Amino acid sequence: MDDDVITFAPQSDDGAALRHAFGRFGTGVTVVTVDTPMGPIGMTANSFSSISLDPPLVLWSPALRSQRHDAFVQASHFCIHVLGDDQQRLADHFARNGDGFDRFDWTPGDHGTPHLAGCLAAFQCETFAVHPAGDHSIVLGKVTEVTERRGKGAGLMFDQGRFGRFQPNS
Repeated sequence: MDDDVITFAPQSDDGAALRHAFGRFGTGVTVVTVDTPMGPIGMTANSFSSISLDPPLVLWSPALRSQRHDAFVQASHFCIHVLGDDQQRLADHFARNGDGFDRFDWTPGDHGTPHLAGCLAAFQCETFAVHPAGDHSIVLGKVTEVTERRGKGAGLMFDQGRFGRFQPNS
């Protein structure tokens, strides 16, 4: 057996090894936004996935421990922004802070949901369903409007705790 390979059973009291193994799967980076009575909030997430074309459904999964969790799972509408490799500042900001929209170019979208400018794609969504899933919630959204930045632009990627961009082999 290769000395660089480990096998383990995940333990609920120590998630570090499992988190590290999950981090081996590189993902795109999104910022999800909602409008609340206290104003707009956002959250960086890499748990985005397309689910269905008919009806058009997407999902993302906020952590229960996040102070912003309840605002997102209780919202009737939200917007998922797919970030370009030139938008790491957005990802960094909304990973730490839910507010601070005055630092970025944005407009109110459907139902007041913040729409961040310049993203590769933005999916305005109506909440379709919310499901409990361990230490996260699964939020399904029905896509009501899509905005896509055409032309050049690579997606911002997250892999093994680092941001970067995809480089094709050829």
